[in-house]
Amino acid sequence: MDSITNALNLQEMEALTARLVEMGVQYGLSIVGAVLILIGGWIISGWAKRGVQRALARAGLDETIRPVLGSVVRYGVLLVTLIVVLNQFGVQTASLIAVLGAAGLAVGLALQGTLSNVAAGVMLLILRPIKVGEFVEAAGTSGTVKSIDLFTTELATADNVYISVPNSAIFGQVITNYSRNPTRRLDLTLSIDYEDDMDKAIALARDVMEGDPRILAEPAPVVAVKALGASSVDIAVRGFATTADYWPAYFDITKRLKERCDAAGISIPFPQQVLTVRGGRMPEPEPEATSS
Repeated sequence: MDSITNALNLQEMEALTARLVEMGVQYGLSIVGAVLILIGGWIISGWAKRGVQRALARAGLDETIRPVLGSVVRYGVLLVTLIVVLNQFGVQTASLIAVLGAAGLAVGLALQGTLSNVAAGVMLLILRPIKVGEFVEAAGTSGTVKSIDLFTTELATADNVYISVPNSAIFGQVITNYSRNPTRRLDLTLSIDYEDDMDKAIALARDVMEGDPRILAEPAPVVAVKALGASSVDIAVRGFATTADYWPAYFDITKRLKERCDAAGISIPFPQQVLTVRGGRMPEPEPEATSS
């Protein structure tokens, strides 16, 4: 009886071993195939992204849109790769898509803030209030736009500090674009002493503006008295320059105004106050007490 039992157990063990070997071969090949498909899909998605960006660049498409379209193609290839991998294991993709749809709805409700960034990124790409390479002020910060992705916009400040701003923060607030218009107006203030000749200072400032080739003739520069300040007569000095020449012209003209005022004997006063005592003389200061 024991021999019969041992024989049956041996047969069961052999059958189980054979089954495990068969399953190992079957699923092992599937796992190896799935890994190879994942690696191939990852590599192909990168190639597809770079190829699309190069093709769009040759087609002359704006640099702002090229990275986004390249990312969309990459994620599309990865999605197809995932479906192929699931087919390797016999998963019914039709049922999976329905499950993913329901899960996507739940995830969408949980990630409303993230999805708002995606929606804002799409609107930024459609309306184009900012482009790559432009200097803008948005969401409380300013810098040159480096890239616009589906979730964030990357900026580099004037001192080359990297800043990543959520798209919803940019699209939901006022955007100031300093690079969009081809020209900008320089606004300078020349403050002179009340005893100086205003007409002489105005002529001097106008000569400086008209003598700089970066200041456009149309619209013509404007030099006029702007305000009678507490310590000075303030003269507005305004003129238009191209956006590229704005800061070089601003710095050079500021320096040249100071040099011309010094040469002409026109002073730029420090803040000062005049004290007038009415109804009598100011009391004399008491002498300091001397120690005996």
